[in-house]
Amino acid sequence: MLNNPEFDIVKKGFEWLSAQQIQSVKELASTVSAHALWGLPNPYTPLLIRKKEGDCWNSSIRDTARACSALSAEGIVFRAPERWLISMKKGSSWNEDVYDTAYSLGALADMEVSDREGCKWLYANYGPAWEQVGTTSLVITALRKQDKLTGSRDYENFIRERAEWILSKKGQEGGWEHISTSNLAIQALLLAGFKKEVGDSIDWLLGKARDNGAWGNKEDDINATALALSTLGMYERA
Repeated sequence: MLNNPEFDIVKKGFEWLSAQQIQSVKELASTVSAHALWGLPNPYTPLLIRKKEGDCWNSSIRDTARACSALSAEGIVFRAPERWLISMKKGSSWNEDVYDTAYSLGALADMEVSDREGCKWLYANYGPAWEQVGTTSLVITALRKQDKLTGSRDYENFIRERAEWILSKKGQEGGWEHISTSNLAIQALLLAGFKKEVGDSIDWLLGKARDNGAWGNKEDDINATALALSTLGMYERA
């Protein structure tokens, strides 16, 4: 659980976000998710909805998946984007791409749609090329969400083994190489049930907040800040 000084960091982060001009679908989705996890009033939800063009966002698999996941956190599910996302699947995957597939499977799970075929593709194709902390974290997140939805334990051993691998790559201070990667890793580990093992990572993340309330550098600080606030919200709820 976070203590009062740590809640002050969270509060300052949301105050900083509220002063930003948030325009991109990726940043809006991250911001909507952060507010939802903390149960805060969410003025960004209608902004994200207005970005929808037809049945999707930016004709982009990843942006549509991000938007669908974020809106699902607020209890909003649009079936047309869900159908669009499913229609973009070719064979067992989305573009035979780990990121498109992982984001899509996660979003579908958030909308309570099972896709075991896509999970099998992720599992069967996992190999050295994907053995990076960020990529592996996205794979774990997608498989864990899908497993939780169906109540199955098909990938439990794989998820645990890969989660332990991610932990083995953690730096001495508790973080990984980049803020965004660290957030993906902590979130995946929390979903996988490793809350105790990420206590030092949460301390590290809190210590990375800038004096103005933001995380990351000026090029990605909106997304990094929203991701960090989501991570802290997940930890508080876990």
